[in-house]
Amino acid sequence: METKYLKINPADNVAVAISALSSGEAITVDGMTITLNEDVPAGHKFALKDFAAGEDIIKYGYPIGHATKAQRKGDWMNEHNIKTNLAGLLEYSYRPVNADLDIPKKHLTFKGYRRKNGDVGVRNELWIIPTVGCVNGIINRLAEDLRRETGGKGVDAIMAYPHNYGCSQLGEDHENTKKILRDMVLHPNAGAVLVVGLGCENNQPDVFREFSGDFDPERVKFMVTQKVGDEYEEGMKLLRELYAKACRDQREDIPLSELRVGLKCGGSDGFSGITANPLLGMFSDFLVAQGGTSVLTEVPEMFGAETILMNRCRTKELFEETVKLINDFKEYFLSHGEPVGENPSPGNKAGGISTLEDKALGCTQKCGKSYVEGVLPYGERLKVRGLNLLSAPGNDLVAATALASCGCHMVLFTTGRGTPFGTYVPTMKISTNSTLAKNKPGWIDFNAGVIVENEPMEKTCERFIDYIIRVASGEFVNNEKNGYKEIAIFKTGVTL
Repeated sequence: METKYLKINPADNVAVAISALSSGEAITVDGMTITLNEDVPAGHKFALKDFAAGEDIIKYGYPIGHATKAQRKGDWMNEHNIKTNLAGLLEYSYRPVNADLDIPKKHLTFKGYRRKNGDVGVRNELWIIPTVGCVNGIINRLAEDLRRETGGKGVDAIMAYPHNYGCSQLGEDHENTKKILRDMVLHPNAGAVLVVGLGCENNQPDVFREFSGDFDPERVKFMVTQKVGDEYEEGMKLLRELYAKACRDQREDIPLSELRVGLKCGGSDGFSGITANPLLGMFSDFLVAQGGTSVLTEVPEMFGAETILMNRCRTKELFEETVKLINDFKEYFLSHGEPVGENPSPGNKAGGISTLEDKALGCTQKCGKSYVEGVLPYGERLKVRGLNLLSAPGNDLVAATALASCGCHMVLFTTGRGTPFGTYVPTMKISTNSTLAKNKPGWIDFNAGVIVENEPMEKTCERFIDYIIRVASGEFVNNEKNGYKEIAIFKTGVTL
């Protein structure tokens, strides 16, 4: 029998339409018959009771906002009659909960690249990274010509990563650029890196070389274009040397405990918190139980669900760091005169998400139920295994770049609306519904929509774990097949 609706939590006073429902249709929920007063699109909510104006709407067992006016049982509940409860900064108290996991160790492995410093990569690529946007044309030409010359054989990819920054920046913006570029230079998915500078930029190549810390000088080369005769010839010479070294690398068995994944969503819909995001949460818990690492970011999309994360912090110190993570981002919004609760996009609303709390309570399910073991500022690299929280905005490419830059081998990206993009590590798209997976097979890598089509979550997760291991072992995801790979750096200040 087809499932027409889902009441997610026993405390909920709304239910979600699994398929489109029609006005006048009778739905039985908890033994109570409800006649729908209007059409309800798939992924959207309908009222299980009469609401007074100002009364809280409960979904996932938590308030997602309040009714803006009186509503009747059977009404379609959406952004036109629900308003966020969020406003400004809050005081938080630490109320720790037990987040121990009862998940057995499976002793699984994947085929990865063990680097000279002991770190592990899941790809063996050659990257060209500019210190400043002025050399973007040069690096694009170098990458294109090396791909043509080599046929792209011997390494997983040859990529240039242009960006607009590295000069005309001050303070935190300048530091953000340096940190993200340093993180790329040190990322183990790169078998070799050529850093290309101009020579007169704020991000001085010699200073950036020191800022990058320890790296293998045989695998990371620098070229300052103002200091060489023919930058094209010199660049190709260096790239040929790097390519020859990277081609010798071989995959070997690596414990799954060394895998690091980023957790991200974009183009979310009403199914995100029912299918794909809980699937990622189940996988995240499994990976953490194996000794691995997952990272949750998109801080503005934690607003409304942040206390759930705070109370899962392993220590009081981590709780305080999480409070700072949240409040710093709220202050960033407020300092620009922007409200903290106006996050859902037109696509989110069309898909059934009405408020930021609605979005956040679905979004944060991506990190499962394990303890928070670390909290990272933007641009910093992972220090501890387990679940980490990372400071970055919700913007898809900025957040995905930040996840890669903290050390994640891949980004797991759930979506209900679909998106083709990818950052500089494999960016796996997991659809929340089967219609999207069917319509966009060139974007979607894994379909979680089967979870509302009666496939048990546990079975879906078993298939997902197998797929993750195949991808970590070299199987390309769609953004890699299509060559959709970019970076974006968080900018908060002035441009000179």
